Amino acid sequence: MWRSLTNPLKEGPILRARWTVILCLLGALALGLTACGSDDDGGGGGGGGGTAAGETLTIYSSLPLQGTSKEQSEAVINGERLALKQSGNKVGRFKIKYVSLDDSTAQNPGTADEGQTAQNARKAVQDKSTIFYLGEFNSGGTKVSLPILNKAGIPQISPSNTAVGLTTDEAGADPGEPQKYYPAKTRTYARVVPKDTIQGAALATTMKEDGCKSVHIFNDKTTYGAGLARNVSTSAKEQGIKVAGNDGTDKNSPNYRSLAAKIKADCFVGSGVTGENYVQVFKDVGAANPDIKLYGPDGVAEKAFTNPKKGGIPAELAKRTKITVATLGLEEFKKRGNAEAERFFRDFEATYNESNPDPYAIYGYETMALALDTLKAVGDKANDRKAVVEQLVGNTKGRNSVLGTYDIDENGDTTLTDYGLYTINEAGEPEFQKVIKAQEG
Repeated sequence: MWRSLTNPLKEGPILRARWTVILCLLGALALGLTACGSDDDGGGGGGGGGTAAGETLTIYSSLPLQGTSKEQSEAVINGERLALKQSGNKVGRFKIKYVSLDDSTAQNPGTADEGQTAQNARKAVQDKSTIFYLGEFNSGGTKVSLPILNKAGIPQISPSNTAVGLTTDEAGADPGEPQKYYPAKTRTYARVVPKDTIQGAALATTMKEDGCKSVHIFNDKTTYGAGLARNVSTSAKEQGIKVAGNDGTDKNSPNYRSLAAKIKADCFVGSGVTGENYVQVFKDVGAANPDIKLYGPDGVAEKAFTNPKKGGIPAELAKRTKITVATLGLEEFKKRGNAEAERFFRDFEATYNESNPDPYAIYGYETMALALDTLKAVGDKANDRKAVVEQLVGNTKGRNSVLGTYDIDENGDTTLTDYGLYTINEAGEPEFQKVIKAQEG
């Protein structure tokens, strides 16, 4: 996905790094020591580059396990654990150890906290047995962890990041992206979900099909929300839909009534995540504009947004809301003859007693399955990080998976492009309706 982070600290990572160096130097002078490690180098080594140590290889998962994201992240973890269980917790001669980390905090729940995310990445770097890092869920979190992991040569796969700038400098990226995330000058990152140029086009295509003449966009000002809003705006204009506005929202606002009252459009896109107060955003927009059509991205495709019993939007508002997610329903997979997907739904229900898993459970499964199959593909070099990275990025071709057949290109992007259109059922759950064949222009 997709989501971004908010940093509760006043100082940024550069300022913290400077203070770390200063304090370390002062301590070194006092103790007669001679060296200090940088803030993002993993704390002095351990796992950086080369060969992972031992006959047990460790795969780390880093996701927000507090706040509104907790249930969705647990679905991702359950998918990852299922794939690992099916492999017998082994790849060739190597045992696989799985470690789940929380990149959120009590002070900053529901999304990736900058300081905690950096700590998770450094933990993986310092662990000599690390062979893969699965995460982050939020695109802004990956902006923090990716440079740390890349410098150490550790391969990374995200189940959900969609921010364009993590892999390319296409529309929606910020200046300096994506190069600034790859200090080692090599690509070590891949994702199994399409980037937001595709989701933006999918949302615009849906609005066009629904007869929208104009759209007003709110974005949560995070890496994910602001970037996706730009993509939605571009695609809407290309399809002849007037963009009436694109306003940023503050998660700490008690309400958004004044912004909602200014909307003069027949359709609305809330380009944000649940954890950035987007239940309240949709409530206020819906109340101020009783006839407006409402659309949300994958950032709100979770029960914390869709189910009023879990703090989500009320049922009457849910009836007016459509959501795009880059996964499809079981019936669609059956139509396509995807036996891998059918087996996933069957095994997931048998293991977790859940017949309608969160849409991101299948992405968690595929993230782990891709990691394990990448290790299998390099055989006895499964502990060689460089060999694993080279196999993952650019050499993943024609992969038959639970998501369909896809490649991972030289940028780390999946070649999958289909998005699913979801409505919200009476039980307050996202329910698959159809495949969106996104039209760009």
